[in-house]
Amino acid sequence: MQNHLSSMLDKDLDLSAEWSSEHSARLYGVRDWGSDYFDVSEDGNAVVSLQFGNKTTQVPIIDIVNGMRERGLDMPAVLRIENLLDQRITQINEAFAKAIKDADYQNHYRGVFPIKVNQQCHVIEEIADYGSRYHHGLEAGSKAELIIALSQLRDHDSLIICNGYKDEEFIELGLYARQMGIKCFFVLETAMELDIILERSRALGIDPLIGVRIRLASMVEGHWNEDSGDRSIFGLSTNALLGVVEKLKQADMLHCLQLLHSHLGSQIPNIRNIRSGVMEACRFYAGLIEEGAPMGYIDLGGGLAVDYEGARSNSTHSMNYGLDEYCYNIVETLQECLDPLDIKHPVIISESGRALVAYSSMLLFNILEVREHKPDFIPTEPPEDSHDLIVNLYGVMEYVNVDHLQECYNDALYYRDELRELFHHGQATLRDRALAENVTLAILEKISNLLPQARRVSQELEALPELMSDIYYGNFSLFQSLPDIWAIDQLFPIMPIHRLNEAPVRDGVLADMTCDCDGKIDNFISPEGVRKTLPLHPLKAGEEYYVSVFLVGAYQETLGDLHNLFGDTNVVSVHINEDGSFDFRREFHGDSIADVLSYVEYDPKLIQEQFRRIAEQAVRDGRISVPMRQQMLRAFRESMHGYTFFER
Repeated sequence: MQNHLSSMLDKDLDLSAEWSSEHSARLYGVRDWGSDYFDVSEDGNAVVSLQFGNKTTQVPIIDIVNGMRERGLDMPAVLRIENLLDQRITQINEAFAKAIKDADYQNHYRGVFPIKVNQQCHVIEEIADYGSRYHHGLEAGSKAELIIALSQLRDHDSLIICNGYKDEEFIELGLYARQMGIKCFFVLETAMELDIILERSRALGIDPLIGVRIRLASMVEGHWNEDSGDRSIFGLSTNALLGVVEKLKQADMLHCLQLLHSHLGSQIPNIRNIRSGVMEACRFYAGLIEEGAPMGYIDLGGGLAVDYEGARSNSTHSMNYGLDEYCYNIVETLQECLDPLDIKHPVIISESGRALVAYSSMLLFNILEVREHKPDFIPTEPPEDSHDLIVNLYGVMEYVNVDHLQECYNDALYYRDELRELFHHGQATLRDRALAENVTLAILEKISNLLPQARRVSQELEALPELMSDIYYGNFSLFQSLPDIWAIDQLFPIMPIHRLNEAPVRDGVLADMTCDCDGKIDNFISPEGVRKTLPLHPLKAGEEYYVSVFLVGAYQETLGDLHNLFGDTNVVSVHINEDGSFDFRREFHGDSIADVLSYVEYDPKLIQEQFRRIAEQAVRDGRISVPMRQQMLRAFRESMHGYTFFER
């Protein structure tokens, strides 16, 4: 294992030295994907790192976990760091402000957060409250989200952008907001929506603020590139856009058309795609002004990526640009396209959701047990009267060296499989089979440890470390808390949060608590690229071992399901103070068993009554005593109100 760890670490690190926190920081790439928000302390703990002026404050995550346990909040749990959410709001708004100032751009920036990215009440409340100093608004794609936006935004310089399909009720809510002085834009996704907007605005006597979403031809890279190009399911075609303009002219309401919306896609890894998309959007913006629309706002949608891998590349889970570069590219492109046409600079709107909230949340869980894939103790020599195949396996084990790895691999599997065949026919004993499989494991382990020294490695042998890896069973549900890993092969940074000054000498994959073969994580971020196993520590008797999945603030909670009826986890919102102390601002206990049963239309009270009848029948049948019946009913009732996850 040590050779494998060495191959993953930087050449300039002293690998002969005793394992240190610095080794772990490099191994897990925390300074690459952590964006200065996360690090590893000298005493071996993962820390949240925050700037207070010129001072850096670091808080060990394990200290927060201990505080959670003291408050009765067990694993698994989602931990939110409010400061990180606030800091991201600040950074995005100030990066645009700086780009605008440096370029002498003659208008301002307004950010809006798409509620669909994280609809949790305490997240939206924090964005609305802290974001008000930057007039940061909200984007709503449904009536429920519009109601959230209308109830949370109290700053009338903030914007509400209404995307998605809109019925009469949706339109009326937005028009009432407009009447109250709230800048609430209806963005037309299809031409048919305009008829409803015009009819309701006439009926209520309120002029709407209208935007149009256009379908750009520009294509982007990344997983969500189908959001872009001619086959995008969103936005108006050029002909449909002109039809909207004509209808507004006929209704004498062209003055209401003030916003152009274009969304290239989510998690755009390549900055060149963004620049080309903005250029195309500018041509539509200029065309609408030529048609007589006053305009004034350009909404460039989402797309600002999160570098989950820390690779700073244009791969799907990374990005080849920084926040400042993103803002400068947008501002400069707008100027380059509009200045020659003598068009006034519009208000710049972006709908950065993922980049705003991803860093602020992490999923924490404890490891319940480990299934190690390594040999048990084996005799140094084959026992007397051992089968010839077992003797041959011992010979292979002695012969293993870096020049004969493939040969030894082939021979070991051949002799093992031959003995298994004899066992199937009753010609070898159970003990023969156990010893043969154990010696084979010892051979494969020796081969795996020598792989980094080999000049050439076959595909079979490349897969050996994964086949030899341990299975760490985590107290979580992949489908409830990390659905994107299962659904779209999303990568998240994963690492232990303590013991990082110890060498992680085991390679493992993570399995969750669901009874599902898909409930596992076997793709991990590392400095050498994506790998199939994660370096982890052996468990210590009587001690919890905690692992964290970072950057999970976007989409994961809303998309989670009830596979195996594992419900929502505990959630904690923490605010970190300059002196390193922290306050528990919000505590939300996860779903009880009664909660999740009610979600699938069971009546918890009826279930308890049905069980009482079964227990009473058992008393009548003489199977249990009345005191035992009472004990069973009490246990059943307590379980109904307990956590759906594993409890120590």
